[in-house]
Amino acid sequence: MTHEIVDNTAESRFEIHVDGEVAGFAVYRLLPTKIIFLHTEIKPAYEGKGLASALVAHALRASADAGLKVKPECPYVAGYIERHPEFQELVDG
Repeated sequence: MTHEIVDNTAESRFEIHVDGEVAGFAVYRLLPTKIIFLHTEIKPAYEGKGLASALVAHALRASADAGLKVKPECPYVAGYIERHPEFQELVDG
């Protein structure tokens, strides 16, 4: 299964596409110096395939590359950061 992750700025969300179809997304609110992750969702047909982890890792790396701090209001993003200490320095407060 091949996937592609894109930042859909018009919808304020990172999307993961599988075979050209949106399989899931992570909704955010972008502020001048930080990004607030609000909700992450993977469609039921794609659950259990590691797509949420790939999506959130990509979104966090993109945020770091843009010099943004991260506020993880989404429980999935917060849990991912807890399990991956390399992203903890991104957390705003």
